[in-house]
Amino acid sequence: MLFADWLETPIGPLLVAASETHLLSVEFCDGEPEPAPVERLGRKLGLPIGEGMSPALQQALSELRDYFSGRSGAFHVPLAYDGSAFERRVWEHLLTVPLAETCSYGDIARALGDLQLSRAVGEANHVNRIPIIIPCHRCIGSDGSLTGYGGGLWRKKWLLRHEGQMRPVGLFAIEGK
Repeated sequence: MLFADWLETPIGPLLVAASETHLLSVEFCDGEPEPAPVERLGRKLGLPIGEGMSPALQQALSELRDYFSGRSGAFHVPLAYDGSAFERRVWEHLLTVPLAETCSYGDIARALGDLQLSRAVGEANHVNRIPIIIPCHRCIGSDGSLTGYGGGLWRKKWLLRHEGQMRPVGLFAIEGK
């Protein structure tokens, strides 16, 4: 069963979707009528659309609200993602990149054992269905440039600046501040 809701954010509306127990998707939606993206996502995932909220959806929405308000950069909602073994390894590596820090596509390829896989890392980022929480926006070019982002480079820039403002500073830093 697919449970979905909209979250208004400073970077536009997000369609957040979950099963009963796991977050499935966070999608940037620009200018689409409300029911269409939910129905499309249900067809894409092969899941019927449920009524109301699941515990996983409630948790994801709460954690995303905390993120956008600057209260916390931590996400604990269980994730369900499919993809190739390589894509899953890229996403799992991205989950280790700390808040307000970046890495290059080459850094990830090197960490996965083959610097020649930089482009494949970019492709894995491109098909990431859970942006922000699987922080593909933290992946940048080896020269420090902002490179592609499915939500648009302006969103990537906003997310990185936002996280920079939440960066913990000092010994007594509060999580997410």
